[in-house]
Amino acid sequence: MDAAQLEPSEAHPLTAQSRDHWAFQPVTRPVPPAVQHRDWVRSPIDAFILAWMEQAGLAPAPPASREAFIRRVTFDLTGLPPTLEEIDVYLADTSPRADEALVERLLGSPHYGERWGRHWLDLARFGETDGFEHDAVRGNAWRYRDYVIRAFNEDKPYDRFIREQVAGDELFPDDPDAVTATAFNLLGPDMVDSADQVQRRMNRLNDMTDTTGLAFLGLTVGCARCHDHKFEPITQRDYYSLQAFFTPATFKNDQVVATAVEEAVHDKAMRRYEKSLKMTRELLAEVEDPLRERLREERMRQLPEDARAAHATPEDQRSEMQKRLVKQTVKKLEVLDKELGAAMSGEERERWEEARNRMKQLDKPADLPMSMALQPGSPKATHILARGSYEMPREEVAAGFPGVLASYRGPERAASADASQARQRSRLAGWLTQPDHPLAARVIVNRIWQHHFGRGLVRTPSDFGIRGMPPTHPELLDWLAVEFVRRGWSIKEMHRLILLSATYRQGVEAAPETRAKDPENEWFTRWTRQRLEGEAIRDSLLAISGRLNPKMGGPGVFPPIPAELFEGAAGWKVSEDERDHRRRSIYIFARRNLRYPFLEVFDAPDSNLSCAQRGQSTTAPQSLTLLNAEAVLEACRATARRAGEGGVSQADQVRRAYRLILGRAPSGEEMDLALAFLEASPMEELCRALFNLNAFVYVD
Repeated sequence: MDAAQLEPSEAHPLTAQSRDHWAFQPVTRPVPPAVQHRDWVRSPIDAFILAWMEQAGLAPAPPASREAFIRRVTFDLTGLPPTLEEIDVYLADTSPRADEALVERLLGSPHYGERWGRHWLDLARFGETDGFEHDAVRGNAWRYRDYVIRAFNEDKPYDRFIREQVAGDELFPDDPDAVTATAFNLLGPDMVDSADQVQRRMNRLNDMTDTTGLAFLGLTVGCARCHDHKFEPITQRDYYSLQAFFTPATFKNDQVVATAVEEAVHDKAMRRYEKSLKMTRELLAEVEDPLRERLREERMRQLPEDARAAHATPEDQRSEMQKRLVKQTVKKLEVLDKELGAAMSGEERERWEEARNRMKQLDKPADLPMSMALQPGSPKATHILARGSYEMPREEVAAGFPGVLASYRGPERAASADASQARQRSRLAGWLTQPDHPLAARVIVNRIWQHHFGRGLVRTPSDFGIRGMPPTHPELLDWLAVEFVRRGWSIKEMHRLILLSATYRQGVEAAPETRAKDPENEWFTRWTRQRLEGEAIRDSLLAISGRLNPKMGGPGVFPPIPAELFEGAAGWKVSEDERDHRRRSIYIFARRNLRYPFLEVFDAPDSNLSCAQRGQSTTAPQSLTLLNAEAVLEACRATARRAGEGGVSQADQVRRAYRLILGRAPSGEEMDLALAFLEASPMEELCRALFNLNAFVYVD
């Protein structure tokens, strides 16, 4: 690699402040600090957290109850509530390894990939339509969603996960999953019918450049598209040098993503099909052709002489008059199938019907799987664009890395032999996954921490730049980043570290003096109560009521939506199979211009943009949805039936309803109130009341 490519623009030199910014410094492995209350420490994580607490004169909260803990960790890892059987097994396990066994079981669940895949799809701005006015369907986009779910379930090393999404077609062209992974770059909105196709391509290049910076680097590089970044040490040259890695790529909506075995089987099946098709057509022709020609000749004799002469004249020798005559009379010579049948003898009809039936029974092999994907393309020039306009190109730039990060090249890994083969994105993928890269590991471990604790150690998870928030526990962030790489870039290993720590095990209630000193829980002196996302709320309603369809993968499904909300709106044809209406929310078709209303009311993100952290509103429509939505009413009826199974007493029904919906038994006061309520109302109304409690939509 030409070292000059890595130098920052002279017009925007790097300052000492930007060079010294914490996020651009090498990742080090600090030693866990000594603490006074060593008996609380279950993990090195706890030492870092407790040291800050003790320095601030704070103390950790008591541990959460076992009922609260199993509900918390089950939602964290699967997005579903624990079943009654799972709760009972865990509560009965008094061994020291009970928590570890619980975490391992959940990490092995296929629902884990669905839960954590959803987090990544937010970052990847996943959608199954183009957006804009026409919002055309992308028939193969769902394959990327399934790839992400598989990757999390398999615990695909994160460095491999990055390489596949950035350059899977170049690095692993024979791996269908790796090629499918490159759809990451094409998931943003696309104005297919744009009158300016050059601008359309530029928009997609800009989108993939911006999203690469946000998702993998935690940097807002997109602000440097039109001018040098106003706040970060990222120049316009940096931006277009990063974009140059993507410029040569070919964008495909229908790239075949099949294994060699699948292709061989398909080719063999196609040959059989084509052979049978040819034989059947020949059999039909034996019967049809003579009869069709005879009927045609009969009709020809009925035409005027000049028209017959025109048809008899070779096409290239016809006069203009003859051409008009042929055009006017050709329809009269056509012989329809029903006319053929009427003119056949009994034997001819039998042979004809046999051939036609055989034709209908021929099954053409299904098409090979296809996906949106990048493919290697021919070299193309990349220019710095004045004001971001392709109509105002300035100097040409080569593919390179942001100047402030240019020194992180590793032992020839970033340049590698790929550069000589012009496989530009392979270079970028190699650079991003260097073990000593200052951002890649820090960014992802912060995201993992964020989803477990409600906020990251860095509160701006996709902005590690100068204008982003600094880490509250910088040593812990670096320790986690180093440990992440040392453990093979394994996300599941990070879960084990975090979930089995005393820090995560804390309850939500801290001492009054601790709350007074740490009202925002800046030092993680307790676990922060978290509201469930719309997907987890809907999926819980289905699971608790015993109606969840666990089927995984495949094209997106279309559950019913309220007609009054989208009356006359196109693009939402309810799935015919009623079982599809009860599948997990991650499989609901992700239409950009018509989001599923239940999820939208609970702050579903805008899929036009990468979303690092969902907003969390509290609105009247949320309460009204939980009170009146048909999905909730169905769940209430089904849960009431579950509570009454076996002809148990009313008190037992109340106890079962509480455990199903809230994961715990009712207190004495709650039992009295529930029994009094049931004197005038049915059980399904009690279930509706429980579904509307904060204890249902929040996790302690």
